[in-house]
Amino acid sequence: MLKMALFFAIVAVVAALFGFTGVAAGAAAIAKILFFIFLVLCIAFLVLGVFVAKKIVD
Repeated sequence: MLKMALFFAIVAVVAALFGFTGVAAGAAAIAKILFFIFLVLCIAFLVLGVFVAKKIVD
């Protein structure tokens, strides 16, 4: 998912350089949404992993 967010961010930058503002705005919005979904999932799995590890050790 992070790769897709990076891809859309690069597409947004390239589109902005060529003057396609609508495409750039759309790609930037998609990149932002994918990045925040990735961030939430990453934190959730990190917290879940810590709790599971504590249960296994105890």
